[in-house]
Amino acid sequence: MTNAEPPYTLPSRLAADLKQDGYALLRPADVRAMAGCSEAELSQLAASWDNLELDNYLKDSGRYRRRRHACFVQRGAELEQAPHRAHWQPVEYNALHGGMRRLFAPVEPGTVAQGAWQGLIRSLGEVCTQVSGTSQWFVEAHQFRIDTLEGIGRPTPEGAHRDGVDFVAVLLVGRDHIKGGETRVFEADGPNGKRFTMLEPWTLLLLDDARVIHESTPIQPDGANGHRDTLVLTWRAGGFQGDDGS
Repeated sequence: MTNAEPPYTLPSRLAADLKQDGYALLRPADVRAMAGCSEAELSQLAASWDNLELDNYLKDSGRYRRRRHACFVQRGAELEQAPHRAHWQPVEYNALHGGMRRLFAPVEPGTVAQGAWQGLIRSLGEVCTQVSGTSQWFVEAHQFRIDTLEGIGRPTPEGAHRDGVDFVAVLLVGRDHIKGGETRVFEADGPNGKRFTMLEPWTLLLLDDARVIHESTPIQPDGANGHRDTLVLTWRAGGFQGDDGS
């Protein structure tokens, strides 16, 4: 495992590399083209990260994570928002917070209505369908802000993990006045892995959750009001986690 330049994927190879390697990394310009949105539209979307609410469920008693959550059902290009619900994961996938029904503040309606939000979910869902053949997805969207106001912030306090879904997308929305936050992707059943740091806003990491494990290392302040913002999207066939006894 080496710490080198991020292993970017060509847009034409996105589905193929996801099938072959279990992950793919896209540059921001390629993300914009795929989602059919402009840099200005993504900047407008990013502004909503300034209005997230405190995550009160952290078992380490930390106050470094703010978030909002929403659920959708995607059928091809059709995207329908589902009623607001608690987020749930089994302990097998999240040893720290699994088994808890965590009801987070909902993503604001004005955020969901933005074309960039819709375009990102729809276009990435289409890639998931290309890879797996599944035509209906149960999608969860998480807006995260990890800050360093009280020192270290932990993007993945549960450590290296899988999410218990089919596919996971991690989009870097922005990072300000921090150091750290290295992304690490490992084979779930092998020795190989990659490590790199996403620096440019709207860099995208797309993961096959069955094949790889991922984590982000803690962040430390490098100036005032340091924080790291991400949008995490998950696609799962068959239903939302917790609905089918899983």
